[in-house]
Amino acid sequence: MPEQLIGKVTHYFDKISVAAIKLEGELKVGDQIHLLGHNADLIQKVDSMQVEGQEVSAAKAGDEIGLKVNAKAKEGAQVYLVTE
Repeated sequence: MPEQLIGKVTHYFDKISVAAIKLEGELKVGDQIHLLGHNADLIQKVDSMQVEGQEVSAAKAGDEIGLKVNAKAKEGAQVYLVTE
């Protein structure tokens, strides 16, 4: 599956399993992402995301989003958009 780098994990909130991700590209609810690096290798669908505490359906380059993840995602992990 082709992948495009769209961001990097800047922080991980362990108690709530949320990764803060600084985006370098666009991301929408329903997209599939691949988190890779620092003992993380996770592919999951984006079910919901937040920008500054507000639920959003899409985010653009430069935004910092909060995203619930299914496994630990350490700071510095790369985030790829899985394209068909």
